[in-house]
Amino acid sequence: MIASGGRVSKDTHSVLLGYILWLFGFIGAHRFYYGRPISGTIWFCTLGLFLIGWLVDLFLIPGMDRDADRRFEEGPKDYSVAFLLLTFLGAFGAHRLYMGKWVTGLIYLFIAIWVVTPFFFVSVLLLVGVLYDFWTLNEQVDEINRGWRFVGEPPVR
Repeated sequence: MIASGGRVSKDTHSVLLGYILWLFGFIGAHRFYYGRPISGTIWFCTLGLFLIGWLVDLFLIPGMDRDADRRFEEGPKDYSVAFLLLTFLGAFGAHRLYMGKWVTGLIYLFIAIWVVTPFFFVSVLLLVGVLYDFWTLNEQVDEINRGWRFVGEPPVR
């Protein structure tokens, strides 16, 4: 949490990581990270809106970071770690294992290993699974973080 002018604000997302993911922005990773799945999907399908939107995002990232910090809850699972794992090791289910979702994490890992065989259907399923996680990872981490509290701490409303 960051104190500013007597108010305490959350810092759930990182501007630095936003820019690192922006380097891979032609797949929309930074937009998914900041909780914008629709435009993330558009970037994913159009290579960053034909790279024009990707360049514009260079200036929009600080505002997207502020919006995400207001929207999502802090807790034991870090959004940045989850998104780094999804972006670079998502096909192997590392992000799901990090969040304690062992069954689906192992399914991802099994499918990723199976992809080395020439089954096109399996690779399409894996791509759909990774895209689904890009869409929902903020909410998944937020759900875990909202359910977590110190022993004896009252729930936040």
